[in-house]
Amino acid sequence: MATIDGWLEAFLHGHTALWVVLLVSLALGLRHASDPDHLAAVTTLIASEKDGRGTRKAGSMGLAWGLGHGTSLVLIGLPLVLLGRYLPGPVQQAAEALIGAIIILLAARLLFRWQRGHFHAHIHSHDGEPDHRHVHSHESDSSHEHTHYVSLRTPLSSYGIGLVHGIGGSGGLTLLLLSTIPNPAQATGALVIFAGGTTVSMALLSTAFGLAIAGGPIARNFERFTPALGALSLAFGTWYMLGALGIVAYPH
Repeated sequence: MATIDGWLEAFLHGHTALWVVLLVSLALGLRHASDPDHLAAVTTLIASEKDGRGTRKAGSMGLAWGLGHGTSLVLIGLPLVLLGRYLPGPVQQAAEALIGAIIILLAARLLFRWQRGHFHAHIHSHDGEPDHRHVHSHESDSSHEHTHYVSLRTPLSSYGIGLVHGIGGSGGLTLLLLSTIPNPAQATGALVIFAGGTTVSMALLSTAFGLAIAGGPIARNFERFTPALGALSLAFGTWYMLGALGIVAYPH
């Protein structure tokens, strides 16, 4: 990913046509959505949505995350770009550490829900209806009755998590724009296009995750797949938070 970023950023140096700046900014925004911390947060957000509506919910949560991310980038990055300033180091460090803490909390909640039996699934029918299959909880109900759909995550919560991610990312983006695009108007356009590209890309990626989780081998074995997903997210969030605090080193 660093190689791709470096190759794209090289086009922003020197005198560059506006359309090239905007096109590269869009490409960087689309690529930015695939950063591991973004994927870890959004994947654990949508992991509980397992029926047909889960795919649509995954897309809406990814879009909400991207809108929150873009909101922070614009509200924080735009004044910094126009004033030629940088986000204070302690603020960016705190935001990055908070991102790691959020990933840890999401992973821990996913594991807790799995342990309580919230991801049980089998094929069954209700009152003579056609057979169907979806995830439900047998946590406190020994009978077959259960709720078909409970909102475990909302677009609003995704938007809030995206806001925190955007704060953490605004420092690096501002540094990139100020160091490569001397024209404030072009830098402003690049910032907005970057934010938009990230939003669209995350919505598409989240929809793809929703489709993968809702069908195929993952859906058939999701109860066994959940602890591995939770453990990996928990480990990544811990590493990310410790790296933000300078306790461990990020790879270069």
